[in-house]
Amino acid sequence: MNAHTFVTRKNQNRQWSPMPRKNQRRLASVQLVAQKNEWQSAQSLRASAKSKVKQGEYAEAIALFTQLIHRNPNSAQDYNNRGLIYFQLGQKEKAIVDYNRALQLNPDLDSAYNNRANYYASRGELAEALTDYEKALDLNPGNIRTWINQGITFRELGLYDLALENLDMALILGCLEDHIYAERGRTYELRGDWNCAIADYQRALTILPHSGASGRLRRKVQNWMSQLLNPLSA
Repeated sequence: MNAHTFVTRKNQNRQWSPMPRKNQRRLASVQLVAQKNEWQSAQSLRASAKSKVKQGEYAEAIALFTQLIHRNPNSAQDYNNRGLIYFQLGQKEKAIVDYNRALQLNPDLDSAYNNRANYYASRGELAEALTDYEKALDLNPGNIRTWINQGITFRELGLYDLALENLDMALILGCLEDHIYAERGRTYELRGDWNCAIADYQRALTILPHSGASGRLRRKVQNWMSQLLNPLSA
């Protein structure tokens, strides 16, 4: 008669132990904490980089975004942000490389299409610019900067009605009203609607700051209005 081997409680405890599961939970907790710390560190670096940009310390900002890219080479947003700084510095070839890389990593990043469109527009490649602006708006119809930038490009092509439609849409969406009034005023002026142009220039000057990038736009608007009101002295 064959003997049966029974597993005693003592042997059963040896075969099944909760210790490995506890170790797995502990390891998972450690990994989550590490990931959270890494994410917080990356957010801190991005905040520092954006602060450097506001202070005009572009080289330092580029160094920080480069550090972020080294940490995570798949971060489309960091390539896009670094490209934007390169563009602001006039280093356009470096900018387009970063924009293209950002879109390779994330083909749905509307801000990268907007930025690449600005690059094309700066080179006079307006058809390519309009295509990228349209792609950005398809992805994010609420991208106010793209509505404005595409409107300016339409204006450059003499398509004033389309330009005004874009700027009106941007105004409906809200935000950046000072820039919109300035660009819409310029569009009205070039179309020959001088009264509308003056009204928009005045609206823009009421809210445009006196310093920074907006200060430069303010001086441009003042010059446009001066030329319109005093054409012989311009």
